[in-house]
Amino acid sequence: MAFNGSPRKKKWNTVTLLNNALKGAESAGAKTELLQLYDLNYSGCISCFSCKKIDRKEDGVCAVQDDLTAVLNRVKEADALIIGSPVYYGTETAATRAFLERLCFPYLKYAKNMQSLFPKRINTAMIYTMGVTEEMLKQTGFSQVFATTRMMLGMHFGACELLLSKDTLQYSDYGKFESEMFDKEAKYKRHAEVFPKDCKRAFELGVRMASGEVPEPEQIPGFEY
Repeated sequence: MAFNGSPRKKKWNTVTLLNNALKGAESAGAKTELLQLYDLNYSGCISCFSCKKIDRKEDGVCAVQDDLTAVLNRVKEADALIIGSPVYYGTETAATRAFLERLCFPYLKYAKNMQSLFPKRINTAMIYTMGVTEEMLKQTGFSQVFATTRMMLGMHFGACELLLSKDTLQYSDYGKFESEMFDKEAKYKRHAEVFPKDCKRAFELGVRMASGEVPEPEQIPGFEY
């Protein structure tokens, strides 16, 4: 199952990478599904702690009833999860963050070993797209945000791979929007030359997700953490 946390649902950077990842998974024999989070009406965690009640009837169930309820039920049957999000103000989009809260918190057991209540171990991945350059990324705290989300998914579900697509296009036409801080010609050039390579990396990620063979981070070309 893949989840697009970008409001640009039909095309653009994040959904393009997700579609390439799913093509890779399909090439390895997987049945795939892409869900558009911005098509759903839901909230983040409401801190009701129903999933922590001692007398609860079932583990790993969020009590909130909305469009995410059926989706979260289907996650239990998935063999891999891929979540894509643009980076807005240094973190995932609001829709993605709300989804992550609802996805993960019910499986967190308040015990000394913090053992996950998810019934099996599956591969996971986060695909991030961002307008910042490589140098800007090094100067910000974004990397810690990515690492924290990776740790959270790894703890609850299984090995989590990150794919970062940097210095992406914000606009198709930089002449129509504020863009003085950007070198638009360099942006177009990078999109033509580098983004296809990111798409190839996404395809290869999908193959790994479907095959169940997720290598250690240092073995993945371009992995930065």
